[in-house]
Amino acid sequence: MNTDVLWPDRELAESQVLRIQIKLHQWAIDDPDRRFDDLFNLVCDPAVLVVAWARVRGNRGKRSAGVDGLRPQSILSAEEEFLPQLRQDLKARLFTPLPVRERMIPKPGSSKLRRLGIPTARDRTVQAALKLVLEPIFEADFKPCSYGFRPRRRAHDAIAEIHQFTSRSYEWVLEGDIEACFDMIDHPALMERVRSRVGDKRVLAVVKAFLHAGVLGEDGSMRDSTTGTPQGGILSPLLANIALSVLDEHFAEAWRADSGSTYQRTKRRRAGLANYRIVRYADDFVVLVSGTQAHAEALREDVAAVLAPMGLRLSEAKTKVCHIDEGFDFLGFRIQRRLKRGTTRRVIYTYPSKKALASIVGRVRTLTRRSSHPTLVALLRQLNPVLRGWCTYFRHGVSKATFGYLDQYTWHRVVRWIRKRHNRTKWDVLYRRYLPNWRPVEDGVVLFQPQTVTVSRYRYRANNIATPWPTRTSGAVG
Repeated sequence: MNTDVLWPDRELAESQVLRIQIKLHQWAIDDPDRRFDDLFNLVCDPAVLVVAWARVRGNRGKRSAGVDGLRPQSILSAEEEFLPQLRQDLKARLFTPLPVRERMIPKPGSSKLRRLGIPTARDRTVQAALKLVLEPIFEADFKPCSYGFRPRRRAHDAIAEIHQFTSRSYEWVLEGDIEACFDMIDHPALMERVRSRVGDKRVLAVVKAFLHAGVLGEDGSMRDSTTGTPQGGILSPLLANIALSVLDEHFAEAWRADSGSTYQRTKRRRAGLANYRIVRYADDFVVLVSGTQAHAEALREDVAAVLAPMGLRLSEAKTKVCHIDEGFDFLGFRIQRRLKRGTTRRVIYTYPSKKALASIVGRVRTLTRRSSHPTLVALLRQLNPVLRGWCTYFRHGVSKATFGYLDQYTWHRVVRWIRKRHNRTKWDVLYRRYLPNWRPVEDGVVLFQPQTVTVSRYRYRANNIATPWPTRTSGAVG
């Protein structure tokens, strides 16, 4: 084992990795046709591996083991044995990914199950290292219209962009749904897109090995992975974005060619043609159409043709066209044009969808079952973060009435839990002990109050979302 390598502490490693990423990102911007030939040494760099391991140990997945049964949180001294051995195997070309462990988890707000693939701790570390090196390169090519699993971009940016364009004549919407996107991506087509930027055959071999690693099913059977990139892997979201960027590029090219200026867009509309904008968050996307319903309907075949080379296809049942007055759900929000109260003006509203509300109500109902928690303080400590996180996400919408309803519902469920838990105690005793000022409290922990959350419009950032890697407009990085 190579023991003479100096392993930097995390703070120093973070600064070294940031310098590497800034250079890679700048080089990729300066030369859009550049293929990077010497990336494998960066993947094996001690600083990159230290940061990669810190990210593996820092997420919730640290409690989950892969097929080897080893959980990342159980590895206590990685710099002494785990990382040196991993680095040695990588440099000697002995590293081989193990199959992912399959786990079926329920889809949020649905009775259906979603397939999750859990890699081993070693594989997760290498995937994190690959992402640290590859992400700055491909981020230089990704279009501003995609927001999912990208640094410093969030779902609220996608909702704000939809609000921006639907408020400005983009009234027809094609809601796109890709069938089993992560499971169906064509490996050769994906690798071809990766090769457009990566010329290092050692890196390409490792990426390809992860794609073909296989799956150990919940029933103990082993399956080959001939398509797709398993959800649950650290590298999978980046690979999915690389594959789905074909959609972004298609509409971005149409936007530049046909709709690059206000004059051109107006000219097209007067000629009976349509203008289009796509907003994508991972495999969820909508195409906004300034035109007619026929223009929006015609996009089905267009989108299907773009996705087909990547092995992807649209769901016939879930892909549909609607008008903004009818409204549609996207990323948990309901987006709809309505008459503004007290006026004759119609405006775009974004508010929590019925499905999102049903999801949080179901979660509250589950947590407030009588046998779920031994004490009220235990219940509140589980319930409060759930309520606070949900309200924080939806506070950038017309959510005040929804928050009020959720507040009342939660209060009644908690009070009901208290009364059933102490069914032999008089009400006035329960009131004095648990409900001063009518808010459930124990040991200083008070039930979170959703209706007190401030609601505000999210600021639309357009194309002004900065990457984590500062760049200059021209020249090479030394």
